[in-house]
Amino acid sequence: MRNQIEFVVYGKYALFTDPVTRIGGEKFTYQIPTYEALKGIVESIYWKPTITWIIDEVRVMEPIQTEVKGMRPAKYQDASNDLAYYTYLRAPKYQVRAHFEFNEQRPDLAYDRNEHKHHNIAKRSVERGGRRDIYLGTRECQGYVEACVFGSGQSFYDGYGDIAFGPMFHGFTYPDEAENSEWQARIWSPTMKDGVITFVRPEACEVVRPLGKGNAKSFVKGQNFKTVDEEYEELFGEAEL
Repeated sequence: MRNQIEFVVYGKYALFTDPVTRIGGEKFTYQIPTYEALKGIVESIYWKPTITWIIDEVRVMEPIQTEVKGMRPAKYQDASNDLAYYTYLRAPKYQVRAHFEFNEQRPDLAYDRNEHKHHNIAKRSVERGGRRDIYLGTRECQGYVEACVFGSGQSFYDGYGDIAFGPMFHGFTYPDEAENSEWQARIWSPTMKDGVITFVRPEACEVVRPLGKGNAKSFVKGQNFKTVDEEYEELFGEAEL
């Protein structure tokens, strides 16, 4: 597929939760990463509002194991601490395949649609481990990114068969990605086949919950936005790829 990148992401712990449970109390991780969590990782590798990342597949490399840790989160009503138990995924490792498309809901950034340079900067960013810090679901779960060939190496779930995970959170559709500027939450029911989960596209999710209206942030060239050509020259010099 065009504009595709492949990488492996891993860390000591991961915490992929339903956003509804993020308000407070005890947190329990999903068994697999959500589409939105992987999209956040890819956007930490490289992102501009001109493009939208689509997560194609994830391959679970290590056995799904959880670990409970006692935490002392701050209370919302005062400055004291509370006691809670968080359930994390232990030693997660995933191969990810994703590609980008131009965001058709941002016609104001049409002048930045340079497919070739966006793709090359994204691939270079993967090789350098990302442009921003990588987190596996939540900030206390630091992650690390390396370039790889999707499907290479041995997965714990090779030849394992199908595993269904039931309904779970897929991701958010933000106002600058939706035709009606509506903020939405998507739900889907994934099935892992021999360790590989193939994601449905955001618009193919059958269960969608509206969360409200919003406005896309305005980007103005020369004020708070650089074109990919300007950024490319700043990073790699004037040579064309």
